[in-house]
Amino acid sequence: MGDLIHAADADSITKYVVGAVISNAQGKVLLLHRAADDYLGGLWELPSGGVDAGETLTEALHREVAEETGLTVSAIGSYLGHFDYLSKSGKKTRQFNFTATTTHESDTVKLTEHDEHLWADHTEQEQVSRAVQAVLATWREEVA
Repeated sequence: MGDLIHAADADSITKYVVGAVISNAQGKVLLLHRAADDYLGGLWELPSGGVDAGETLTEALHREVAEETGLTVSAIGSYLGHFDYLSKSGKKTRQFNFTATTTHESDTVKLTEHDEHLWADHTEQEQVSRAVQAVLATWREEVA
């Protein structure tokens, strides 16, 4: 995972974010909805969040999923790629995306930063940004 950070540093990325593709037994993916008055309000997205100073990508993924959903990550699987964007503060940001397995059932999602969640089927997954659609396409190829 150090290679991912090294490559991001070489690309002048100044903020790191991790994202989790969490699926349930029916093959649906957990999406979170940003409140209308939030930065990028109204967007459906993967559980994701910033990597704190001194934190590894895997540590951040465990923490962010727990903070945003109340779910506990039991395993981190494949790296599904990244995408870059400008943060609210204008920082060049890279989101690193991974598959993740949680120990809880899908009905135990407890939101803290979003106003809705959805276990999205293939059609519902098209509500996300093009960048997240590409991550989900990679995930679908892996599970096929």
